[in-house]
Amino acid sequence: MATEGGGKEMNEIKTQFTTREGLYKLLPHSEYSRPNRVPFNSQGSNPVRVSFVNLNDQSGNGDRLCFNVGRELYFYIYKGVRKAADLSKPIDKRIYKGTQPTCHDFNHLTATAESVSLLVGFSAGQVQLIDPIKKETSKLFNEEGLLSSQNQASSPGGTVE
Repeated sequence: MATEGGGKEMNEIKTQFTTREGLYKLLPHSEYSRPNRVPFNSQGSNPVRVSFVNLNDQSGNGDRLCFNVGRELYFYIYKGVRKAADLSKPIDKRIYKGTQPTCHDFNHLTATAESVSLLVGFSAGQVQLIDPIKKETSKLFNEEGLLSSQNQASSPGGTVE
């Protein structure tokens, strides 16, 4: 359907438009379902770390992905770069109140489809061993050093959702 006077086609598909309420734009699924939808430019002080592990399970989806955003730690099934992970359904999600995760890594030698050990380091010096598949917290290391150096009782305080 052309406009009179030889103008542009009116059937073009728009990826963004502006109204008096604001800017609307078409987002890819991975960006739309991003946890807590924090704008990218405000994350400058919160580095994101990513860890991968292959569990060699029978379903063919053996890869697992762990990443942190601020004080939150997420654990997902990873299906490769061509198929986005469903970010609305994490296997495990933990929110830490007292301190934030700064690094993490899986124990690749003991990882199985039923259990995987994830070591998480925190900004206040604690180190926590967790199993995101069983949703268990095994041990908290270096809690004593934190208490003696700050004279207060604050632990990572992770909550599982």
